[in-house]
Amino acid sequence: PSPPWSPTDPLTASIRLRLLLLLATAVCVSHSQTNNNVNESRQPQVQPPQQRSVWDEPIRFITKAKDSCTMVVSGAGEYTRLRVSCKGQTSGQSYYCDFQGKPNLCRPYNLNPRHYFIQMMWDLRKLRNACQGQKVYRMAMCKKYPDEAHMAYLSAYPKPATAKPSKPVQEPRKPVVPAVQPKPVTTPKPVKPQPQPVRPQPGKARQPKKTTPKPGKTTTRPTEKPDSTASRLATEYCWKSFRGICTYFIGWFQN
Repeated sequence: PSPPWSPTDPLTASIRLRLLLLLATAVCVSHSQTNNNVNESRQPQVQPPQQRSVWDEPIRFITKAKDSCTMVVSGAGEYTRLRVSCKGQTSGQSYYCDFQGKPNLCRPYNLNPRHYFIQMMWDLRKLRNACQGQKVYRMAMCKKYPDEAHMAYLSAYPKPATAKPSKPVQEPRKPVVPAVQPKPVTTPKPVKPQPQPVRPQPGKARQPKKTTPKPGKTTTRPTEKPDSTASRLATEYCWKSFRGICTYFIGWFQN
């Protein structure tokens, strides 16, 4: 009997061709993967750039008065301390100030602490003296966190001079006029002591006092003359009903 298939069978030839194609494809794929692995191993690996640490590299800035300043961050127990050191360009004098807080309570600070102090640097550079600014610096990235998560002013050297308060100019006081003027106080008149009667001594008779009458005031009326100067002036300057009185007074003044 003949075998179930023969090499010359067209179905067998197609099966062999498919197997050869699959084998060639597998060989090509494995070869390409091997080449890729070799190329990747030969190329240098590029590492992502590391962020600069605020602990290692200080932050530098210049104030509004052209003072050169440096911000250095250090640890003080559970607190974070910041020292701002500056040197004046014109005067050449140096000064520094310290700030302290717990910014590590703020989650954005832990993700990028340098950005936290760069925000603070933008506020300090607007001042003429970097140590004469706010008592507490609240960064926008940690605004919703409590007060202890922000940097607070601690000390400075030399101490900033505090301006003495100027004395207010005192205006001259105006006399206060009372709404109701008090009535003048009337002092009682002193009472003259009345002379006590003298008791008569025995053997002497009481003599009556002599009273001398006081001279009375006598007024002499000037005699009116019909053609006198007084009547003429009264006729010219007085009303008709008052001419008699005017004549009397004018004549009295003339005499």
